Amino acid sequence: MRIGELSDRTGTPRRLLRYYEEQGLLTSDRRPNGYRDYDERSVDRVLQIRGLLDSGLPTRVIKQILPCLKKPRSIQVADATPETIATLERERDRMTRRIECLVRSRDAIAVYVDAVLAEQRDAAPSVA
Repeated sequence: MRIGELSDRTGTPRRLLRYYEEQGLLTSDRRPNGYRDYDERSVDRVLQIRGLLDSGLPTRVIKQILPCLKKPRSIQVADATPETIATLERERDRMTRRIECLVRSRDAIAVYVDAVLAEQRDAAPSVA
């Protein structure tokens, strides 16, 4: 499939698909006219990449773990190196800290919104 179809099927801009290829996260064949040609597995691969990026993993880490991701929602770790495991542990710990920070921020915003709404209710004229 050409890059436009892959873009449509994954909701990923073409520019990002080219970037993934530059970073070694995605591969394509080239047609005689120079157009990229992606196979069907590229759809799942792009969705995996997007999910990992959305979770906060940098492309350098994604490149390390992509070989372990054979199918969507499936991880094969038989060939994981100690370096890969250490990297994933660091990323997991970083994500945990980020989640904790996000929860604190969410809770602070909730308290603020509740206080503002309570103040507005108290300030509203009562109807008799």
